[in-house]
Amino acid sequence: MRVDPADYKEQWQGRVAFITGAVTGIGLGTAQAFADAGMRLALSYRNEDDRAQTEKWFADKGYETPLFCKLDVTDREGFAKVAQQVADHFGEVHVLVNNAGVSVFGPTDEASYDDYDWIMGVNFGGVVNGLQSFMPHLKAARGRRHVVNVASMAAFLPGPQAGIYTASKFAVRGLTDSLRYNLAPHGIGCSLCCPALTRTNAWASAHKRPEQFAEAGFAPPKEGELEQFGSAFEQYGMDPYEVGAKILRGMSQQDGLILTHPEHGVDLTEEFAKQIAALPVEDCPPGRAHIENLRRKAGKDAEAGLKVAMDDLT
Repeated sequence: MRVDPADYKEQWQGRVAFITGAVTGIGLGTAQAFADAGMRLALSYRNEDDRAQTEKWFADKGYETPLFCKLDVTDREGFAKVAQQVADHFGEVHVLVNNAGVSVFGPTDEASYDDYDWIMGVNFGGVVNGLQSFMPHLKAARGRRHVVNVASMAAFLPGPQAGIYTASKFAVRGLTDSLRYNLAPHGIGCSLCCPALTRTNAWASAHKRPEQFAEAGFAPPKEGELEQFGSAFEQYGMDPYEVGAKILRGMSQQDGLILTHPEHGVDLTEEFAKQIAALPVEDCPPGRAHIENLRRKAGKDAEAGLKVAMDDLT
């Protein structure tokens, strides 16, 4: 079912959003959907040509030109400066979308430290840096506010060529699911978005490896291998605008989890069945059961907007 961002204008008109990795792929699709919902935007980018094309799209639509912020999401000092720049420019910041990431694959047993440091540094570290830099501004703002961390279906479904990538997305999933409890008392929504195959150039990340992480453990791609992999994204991938529109809908509905691709029902069903089957069939001692019931109550209290302390868990 098509999602029309205009349906959510009443909630988001004039709200200020900052999106990382926002001039290509899912970041751009999200920016376009947000703009169609009347939001004001600050967009991070790395490539000047992509930035220029994005600026043209906004001009052709007659929309306000976004505040473009050149940013490497692994640069903590740079991220903090951008956050202050956005707050100074707009007065308030209401929405943070941590989207920037790299898709790099190879057998985990062959990985180098540089492979770990680069992939985890961007995919997980970039989310951390976004939260650290923008959270004070979101807490200081008024009205409707939201954080979206974009992970991947790899946050649920590991694969033989995606060990570090999967680890980074599992980490984003765990962080976001826990952060939701902490933000509820502040009236700030929090969503984890896990897209799957989308028409982006994420497959080309291996061609953009920074010099400081040059010592790869993965063998270089064979001639045409990445391009063949990328053809699946181009031919079969979801339109990034559709992903962005579904993110907007999920935010509006206060969905903690935003899944964009319907084809993974069979995978999630199998994964859930494996977890249930792995549970031992035996009685649980009353003391342990009591502690787990306290944990469950604490989670529900946090979702309801109550602050939960350590002594609420024992």
